[in-house]
Amino acid sequence: MDHDAREANRQTILAGRWTRDLWVFAYGSLIWDPAVYVEEYRRGVLSGWRRSFCMLLEGGRGSHDRPGLMAALDQGGQCDGVAFRIAADLVDRETKFMWHREMFSGAYCPVFHEVATPQGPVEALVFVMDRTNRRYMPHLTVEDAARMIAVAEGGLGANFDYLQSLITHLDELGIHDDAMKRLHASARTFRE
Repeated sequence: MDHDAREANRQTILAGRWTRDLWVFAYGSLIWDPAVYVEEYRRGVLSGWRRSFCMLLEGGRGSHDRPGLMAALDQGGQCDGVAFRIAADLVDRETKFMWHREMFSGAYCPVFHEVATPQGPVEALVFVMDRTNRRYMPHLTVEDAARMIAVAEGGLGANFDYLQSLITHLDELGIHDDAMKRLHASARTFRE
């Protein structure tokens, strides 16, 4: 996705929201590396979506020869994660970087959904998988996904390290995701 398309998408999605705080739901690397100034963190639960390694990764932590998988939100179930708040006066600046990072391939759809938090519900920006994108890989078995993650590597390092970091941070937060635990255990066996 080129710069102009990303910026047009950002302007459309955030229209009418520039003067108020912005909540963002994090389910993957945004949990431990939001790379933006965050005013507040809360645990959050998003209903109707689940964390899934369903996005084909041919760069970063994968390559064309050894593609990997990236975590995304796919339809169905629920996802425990983190909601973080960006202060209103920083929304424009911080979302420029966020769109560059999250929308580089155009494989996500940025949408707003209600996220339940211990302090009450918030309407949060959520980057969900674009099911029409060529990178969408919905029908992989756990074993096939684990095998890809175990061997994929790119300019940002090993794909397995990303999964390991996700598991570590979910554990630190006390978030239980059995599907991610199964995937991690399976990927580890292919690395031994």
